[in-house]
Amino acid sequence: MLQLRRGLYILNKDDRKIEPSRLYLAEQLYQPSYVSLEYALSRYGLIPERVADVTSVSTKKTARFSNDFGTFSYQTVKPSAFRGFISGKDEAGLPYFIAEPEKAVADFIYLNLRKIAAGLVEKTLLESFRFQHLESLNKNKVTAYFGLFNNTKMREIGAVLRGMGGKL
Repeated sequence: MLQLRRGLYILNKDDRKIEPSRLYLAEQLYQPSYVSLEYALSRYGLIPERVADVTSVSTKKTARFSNDFGTFSYQTVKPSAFRGFISGKDEAGLPYFIAEPEKAVADFIYLNLRKIAAGLVEKTLLESFRFQHLESLNKNKVTAYFGLFNNTKMREIGAVLRGMGGKL
């Protein structure tokens, strides 16, 4: 048996019939949670970097687990913002939850608000955070998901995103 975290184990590779994905394991390791932030942004092609750690959000306290499958990190969002995710199935048919693209952007920006200076929102998003393909986002979902955080700065950034013309 392999330990995934204290109190949670999985059969050794030779003894299990299916291979769980890291997306499935991320949700099983810490509940409630859904994959978001850098991992989801990379998966959706919204940032150019390949992300090795599986990043998720939860209503529980920040946590991090490392095991034979990789590193899984969890950041806290308020319960009112714990929505905007969809369910999927991995190659083995196991379920997982992942943020919609617009919610992954909102989660990431909310957890990095202190890094965004007033008047430099567009520059920070495109140059520092290296967002790309923002035009693929649904403007109505951007407005809705940024509003979930009940934060004036988030609403302002959401408005800037909506006004970025061809970039959104």
